[in-house]
Amino acid sequence: MKIERYAAIDIGSNAVRVLISNVVTKATAPPKYMKSSLVRVPIRLGQDSFTVGEISEANIKRMVKAMKAFKLIMKVNKVKRYMACATSALREANNAEEVIQTIKKKAGIEIQIIDGKREAEIIATTNIFESINKNRTFLFIDVGGGSTEFSVLVKGKRIVSKSFKVGTVRMINNMVSDKVWEEIKMWIETHTKDYSKLALLGSGGNINKLFKIAKVKDGRPLSFIKLNTLYNELNQLDYNERIIQWELNPDRSDVIIPATQIYLKALQWSGATEIFVPKIGLSDGMIKVLYRENK
Repeated sequence: MKIERYAAIDIGSNAVRVLISNVVTKATAPPKYMKSSLVRVPIRLGQDSFTVGEISEANIKRMVKAMKAFKLIMKVNKVKRYMACATSALREANNAEEVIQTIKKKAGIEIQIIDGKREAEIIATTNIFESINKNRTFLFIDVGGGSTEFSVLVKGKRIVSKSFKVGTVRMINNMVSDKVWEEIKMWIETHTKDYSKLALLGSGGNINKLFKIAKVKDGRPLSFIKLNTLYNELNQLDYNERIIQWELNPDRSDVIIPATQIYLKALQWSGATEIFVPKIGLSDGMIKVLYRENK
């Protein structure tokens, strides 16, 4: 048996995180991916990028400190290889290259900026069907702070996908137009109309938290009715009340509302009545990419 450690640094619009995973291999069995630790830092880059157009000096300094910390975490965990990916917030920042070079120089971490298509491809490498019926048809949705990726999965294969500039940080800043919502509605209706008994697959920190709040057992779906009930209960509370009553992190308390709205709209437009939450994301896919490249 062989055990190797890999790390995935996910630089999102609402937070920055590092995932450490053990990959356990045996000659007679497929590799097992086992999460070891996850550290999440609430640096909301999307607030800078989407409203001002560039990452602020204050957040660049916070990023450098976070990356230095992540490098030490990887070192003490004896990580073999790492991968650092940035999504829409850094992708759309006018000073993205400056940020990348500053972090490389001061923290020794190399960052690659990926587009929505590449993000969807990386997520698709994860074993999302481990506890879910692979033969069903799904509308897979990954909600981020700056963008949301949609994919139609038929018998485990991605048939079509599309990334839209709709995300939780954009929404709390009123930066999503009716036109964009119409485009999403049309895309979903066009690409799901030929499938009956469609279900949603949800990815992202917000749907994971909603799934936990709803106390749904792993492998079972969250129904539209239950999700809509949760949304109404959360929406009746203010920012501070959600933190106290629902034990939400401060940087989760505001974005969980627009995230729920995205999932509810997708359920309505696709005609689905339930959403499965396999608790996977970009970081998990990055670990698999690293292992395969190394192999």
